[in-house]
Amino acid sequence: MASINLSVKPPTKVTRRQALKSISQAIVGATAITQAPYVFARQRTQLRVLGTHVTLQEQLRQKAMEDLGIDLIFEPKGSAAVIQKALVNPNSFDLYEQWSNSIRPLWASGSIQAIDKNRLQYWDEINPLCKTGKVSPNASYGAGDAPYKILHVQPDGKLGKTHTDQISFLPYVHNVDSFGYNTNAITKGEAYKTESWGWLLEPRFTGKVGIVNAPTIGLFDLALATQAQGLVKFEDIGNLTKIDLDRLFNVLIDFKRQNHFGGFWNSVPESVDYMRTDRVAIQSMFSPAVSALNGRNIPVRFAAPKEGYRGWHGVMCLSAASRGRSKDAAYDYMNWWLSGWPGAFVAKQGYYISNPQRSTSFLSSAEWDYWYQGKQATQALRGTDNKISVLQGDIRSGGSYTKRFSNVAVWNTAMPTYDYSVQKWYEFISS
Repeated sequence: MASINLSVKPPTKVTRRQALKSISQAIVGATAITQAPYVFARQRTQLRVLGTHVTLQEQLRQKAMEDLGIDLIFEPKGSAAVIQKALVNPNSFDLYEQWSNSIRPLWASGSIQAIDKNRLQYWDEINPLCKTGKVSPNASYGAGDAPYKILHVQPDGKLGKTHTDQISFLPYVHNVDSFGYNTNAITKGEAYKTESWGWLLEPRFTGKVGIVNAPTIGLFDLALATQAQGLVKFEDIGNLTKIDLDRLFNVLIDFKRQNHFGGFWNSVPESVDYMRTDRVAIQSMFSPAVSALNGRNIPVRFAAPKEGYRGWHGVMCLSAASRGRSKDAAYDYMNWWLSGWPGAFVAKQGYYISNPQRSTSFLSSAEWDYWYQGKQATQALRGTDNKISVLQGDIRSGGSYTKRFSNVAVWNTAMPTYDYSVQKWYEFISS
């Protein structure tokens, strides 16, 4: 049993002079302590980024922390889970990274705040795709929410085309998507001529078709497929009505009940596993998955459909709750993404950046010519995992950046019927 010390003297009366002397000594001591940096080192700013596996990659996180001197906390999820969390809890993140189809729901819910264009260091370098809607005069705008339509915050608080100093998202990573197929199982087609979205609903591939489980993405893959097969015709594929959706899902549910689909994937790694394990032979795909599979010597080709691509544009958004040092760090991180190295990094997995010229010094001429110019690879090229993903002599399917973005059929879009489309999507998935 611990003993109680009874030898402590009772407090004595302290004079005013003694008290002042003690306070003075304490202040001097405190000053000395605060001047010792190893005792009270300034805490590094934390930046929480909510997004998908597409951009929330460990190599990017480590490089950004090294360059910016901040602590980055990445929270990657499937696309549906990302937007759901952002809509209900903007306090859980500082920056949101996903695709432009999430902008309308996020803006309407008040989950994100406007970005000050004047704080974006490389704004003037960003190419016309987001500013005017076209990379070349002959390019198609594409149906649905082309990013230029929803970029600028208008004086009335709505999103629109007229340029202002406030924007809803930072334009950065983007690409055109289609489907990938294993050429060991499916004969290689010809870009823009024989490759077709209709392949996703070909009876000969029954049981071997994978679809991305996202109502604003997979829905358009399947809408393009049904239209290509002549099963349903839409007046405006980027703005489907409730009647359109009913007709579409009646067809799709029938296919599902015949076990046509081999699965519905939720993330890029899962899509890689689907193809790697032969669960599917053809599926909705994102470029990094194709690169990863090619790096494992699995011959997956990214199709260039004759109907046109499904376009997507990455968006980086400020949480409505972002303030102070975290907000400053968010702007630093946004500017870092357009500073050159990140754009070169994502190019090696098939993605584009909004100011590509700044990334040229970080890419070899062979890499630039293959990924952006659509030229034949003069040497084998490595992906972000350092494995060879492009063989010497290969030509990128779909061609150059300009060629690919001149052939967008529809953009990922949250339509006016968004709520109804989500309901129908999950009825389809669970049917």
